[in-house]
Amino acid sequence: MARIDKLVIVGIGLIGGSFALALKGAGAVKRVIGVGRSAPNIRRALELKIMDAAGALDAATLADADLVLLAAPVGQMQAIMRSIAPVLGAHTVVTDAGSTKQDVIALARRELKGALARFVPGHPIAGTEKSGAEAAFAGLYRERKVVLTPLAENEPGAIALVRSAWEQCGASVFEMKPEEHDA
Repeated sequence: MARIDKLVIVGIGLIGGSFALALKGAGAVKRVIGVGRSAPNIRRALELKIMDAAGALDAATLADADLVLLAAPVGQMQAIMRSIAPVLGAHTVVTDAGSTKQDVIALARRELKGALARFVPGHPIAGTEKSGAEAAFAGLYRERKVVLTPLAENEPGAIALVRSAWEQCGASVFEMKPEEHDA
C-alpha cells in the first residue's frame, strides 16, 4: 500500500473530507492540506482535524504534493485545473471525484497538458444528502465502489497510487471507459 506524505484536497467537504479522514484513519497519509472557497468551512475542517493546514492553488501548496484530489463540483473543474497546471510538481498525481468523466477528461486534456499522464479520473459512488466539512466521516467509502477511468497516457504508478488510496479508504475499485461510466 502506498504511503502519501502530502495530500492536497481541493474541496474539503463531504467527499474530500471523508477521503482525508479515511486515509488518516488507515495511517496512509502523513499530512493533509485543504483548499476551499469558504473560510468558515476551512476553519471547521481544521477544528475537526480533517486537515492539518489550509492551502491555496499555488506552488507552495501543490509543488511537493504526492496526491491532489479535486473534490469540487464538475462545473468548477476547468478553473481549478487551469490554476493548478503551472504549479504542480513533476511527480504530483492528480485525481478527481467528479460524477461525470468525459467532460472532466476533456477539461484535463485542455488544461493540465504536461501533467496529463499523472491525472487519473475517478468517481466514488458514495455520498449523503449533507455537505461541507461537518458532513465528512471516515467510513463513507467502506464497502462502496469507486470507478477509475484511466487514460491511455497515464503513468502506471499514477494509477496504482490512486487505486491504492481508494482501497485504503475501504472502497472496491473498478476501471471502465469514460463513455461506459457516463452511460
